[in-house]
Amino acid sequence: MFQRTLTQLTVINSFVFFIIYFLSTSILYGYLSYRLFDRIDEAMRLHASEFRLANGQVVPLENPIFDPRIFVLIRSTDGRTLNPIPFRENELKNIDEITAASEVGELKTEEYEGHIYRMMRWPYTYQENIYGKAANFQIESIIVISIVDSEVQLLSNFLWLIVSGGIISVFGIILAGFLLAKRAMFPIQEAWEKQQQFVSDVSHELRSPLTGIYSNAELMLRYPDKSIRDECHRINTIMQESKRMTKLIASLLTLARSDSGKSDLSLVVINLSDVVNEVISHFEVFKELNHISLVAKIEANVEVVGDKDRLHQLMVILLDNAFKFTSAGGQVTVDCYIANKNAIISVRDTGVGIVPENISRIFDRFFRGDKSRSRNSGGTGLGLAIAKWIVEKHGGKIDVKSALGKGTNFIVSLPIPKKTSYIGTKEAAKK
Repeated sequence: MFQRTLTQLTVINSFVFFIIYFLSTSILYGYLSYRLFDRIDEAMRLHASEFRLANGQVVPLENPIFDPRIFVLIRSTDGRTLNPIPFRENELKNIDEITAASEVGELKTEEYEGHIYRMMRWPYTYQENIYGKAANFQIESIIVISIVDSEVQLLSNFLWLIVSGGIISVFGIILAGFLLAKRAMFPIQEAWEKQQQFVSDVSHELRSPLTGIYSNAELMLRYPDKSIRDECHRINTIMQESKRMTKLIASLLTLARSDSGKSDLSLVVINLSDVVNEVISHFEVFKELNHISLVAKIEANVEVVGDKDRLHQLMVILLDNAFKFTSAGGQVTVDCYIANKNAIISVRDTGVGIVPENISRIFDRFFRGDKSRSRNSGGTGLGLAIAKWIVEKHGGKIDVKSALGKGTNFIVSLPIPKKTSYIGTKEAAKK
């Protein structure tokens, strides 16, 4: 599938490069052609428009433009063509054949006997129109001719350069198109692999509780005469697996909403200290059950703009993680204070710690450092991924420091709003 997409993107990119090359060279060719012929055409127009007679003789131009390639001819009303400059007659011995097809007001280019001629025929508008009294030559129009061999040769060479350059650059264009397509495919392929891994992990995580529920339900059906008391351990297993599956689905729903951008937060000014204290009170029971010391150092009235429910969920995830990986006799310490215009939450434990190579992956979905232990404690591998999303949604950062066998410290930094926005949000929260 990716190979086909890569090929299609390469073709599209190469086609776009070809179009860009064609348009740019066409514009350059047109501009060069215009600049080459523009001055010649202007000089020809000047010669034609200012050509006039006085007493049957040619009057010199007021602002002459010397260009030996320009010839000025006159045509009579009866169709004769005459060169009024006798010393150039040898160069124009076939002038009638060259100018035969020219029309008044027309600018054209003709090739004749190996030379390229650019011709302009201009109507003669002056009152005195008899050239040479004896010849009785009545002027009808002026024909100006310029030899443009060098300009045409230059354009021809440039055109060949464009064509040959295009042929040679085909390989470069295709290579560039392929490299760009391959680079564009990296995030697509990475996202696809993550999706595949996500689907595989979800399937695996759901299979375990479903298998437990199905197996225990099947065993209960095999012995229909047994009482509820006899099957109470199986019923308890079914409830535990159902609870675990419900937690997993809730976590997946949260992440799905975060990915789609639909999980908007209700941001108001909240007392973060109260939220932290509330969550700590819920974990007092685990302190006694697991024989783990819980130390809290909470600075009063630490206020931030945030979603109270999501920040509550964040604290539950961090504390649950700390208790889960701390053995009996250990200690969990929670700090909440203000530092450097940020609200800081620190959850530190004296648990097993994290293997150094796993620290960069702990926020990945479904990642578990100790899979068997996490699964036995009811973990889904999604908690820290959700925690990171909550922190980032609040414009904060979450960092982790850990030493294997010594414990782990999660540090959350949330920005404190400026005074003006802080007051406005606080008033909105009161309403």
